[in-house]
Amino acid sequence: MPLKPDVETSDRGAPNAASAGGRSDPRRVRLGRTKLLATGLLAAMAALYLAASLVTPSWGGAAYVRAFAEAGMVGACADWFAVTALFRRPFGLPIPHTAIIPNNKDRIGDALGRFIVENFLSPRVLDAKLRDLELAAWGGAWLQRPQNAKAVAKRLVQFGPEVIRALPPGALEALAGSAALAAAKAVPAAPTASKLLAALWNEGRAQPLVERGAALLGDYLAGHQDVILEKVQAQSWRWLPSWLDRAIARKITGGVLQLLADVQQTDHPWRLQLAAAVEDLIADLSADPEFLRRGEALKLQLLDDPRLHDHAHRLWAEVEAQLQTEWAGGADELSAKIERILLDLGAWLSDDPAVQRALNTGARSFMRRIVAPRRHEIGRFVADVVKGWDARSVVERLELQVGPDLQYIRVNGTLVGGLAGLIIFTLSRLFHLS
Repeated sequence: MPLKPDVETSDRGAPNAASAGGRSDPRRVRLGRTKLLATGLLAAMAALYLAASLVTPSWGGAAYVRAFAEAGMVGACADWFAVTALFRRPFGLPIPHTAIIPNNKDRIGDALGRFIVENFLSPRVLDAKLRDLELAAWGGAWLQRPQNAKAVAKRLVQFGPEVIRALPPGALEALAGSAALAAAKAVPAAPTASKLLAALWNEGRAQPLVERGAALLGDYLAGHQDVILEKVQAQSWRWLPSWLDRAIARKITGGVLQLLADVQQTDHPWRLQLAAAVEDLIADLSADPEFLRRGEALKLQLLDDPRLHDHAHRLWAEVEAQLQTEWAGGADELSAKIERILLDLGAWLSDDPAVQRALNTGARSFMRRIVAPRRHEIGRFVADVVKGWDARSVVERLELQVGPDLQYIRVNGTLVGGLAGLIIFTLSRLFHLS
């Protein structure tokens, strides 16, 4: 019966002689075993053919065994030639249509680039895939696994400085800025402000701030009564005596201080009026079309403000400098910090549906604005990378990847060829054709 190969695991990395794997590479070991199996089966067919040929005069049934072995050898040799011709010239002979992969490496690169552009990076495909894939929820669940967060943190610490140095100046900042800008434009301003204000006000976080503000203002007025006196005297009539100005100033200060003390009570009418006004504002921000329109206009105005871009540029420079300092100071400590951040980020992404919707919308916008318009450049980049690979290394890498499966084709060809030859020989004997 034909044998079915196991599924080979995927491989990553650009082909080169070093990365193709040493003698201890499990893929190389598996390829050697399958080659030995296929070649051993061919040798077994040859031995069986010789043995059957020797006993045919004395045993008639040996002719069937010989036919099976003879056809199996033919099938094995034909499939060996086909498999070998993919990667190199059989026996080094310049036979046409052999060494297919190394001779067509550039065409393979162009075809791979076109395939990626047409089947992965077109706007229609990107939109369909991103709508089906909840990136934020999936990413949150993935990052919540400690082993994943730890692995990502170590990779970032290990390769982060090299990646930053290898990128063109400003490339990483431009990419981060584009992603942040796309996410900011995708998030509605007024409803977001409504949620933030509701979280701050309705859960009571703002009440201590109101009371603390009133207390601080009262303390300031109590400690600066001389300033109030000067203002009263400056605005008073010249003919009023100074003692009357001081009395008026003390009355004003005392009244204001008393008012500020009363405002610190939760049942004060001003506090109730403030609560009603804030609740009305929360409702208007989330539903009023005029607030929605004005919020979006204000958001776009802020995002287009050159001063915001200058602040973002300075902030990015500080972040880069801090990262360089952290990388130089201690990799283990930085890796632990990044791991904690990634775990918290995963929990946040998994638990907040609003954030998931916002990030998914931002990801779709980013792919439409940044990736889709440059899909042909990405395709050319893939093609150029493949063309730049060394042909010998490409052949070795591909053979390690798919070679075991192809060796099973040799095995199957030997067995299927033998069975086909046996059937043909049997039918020819049955109908007296030989």
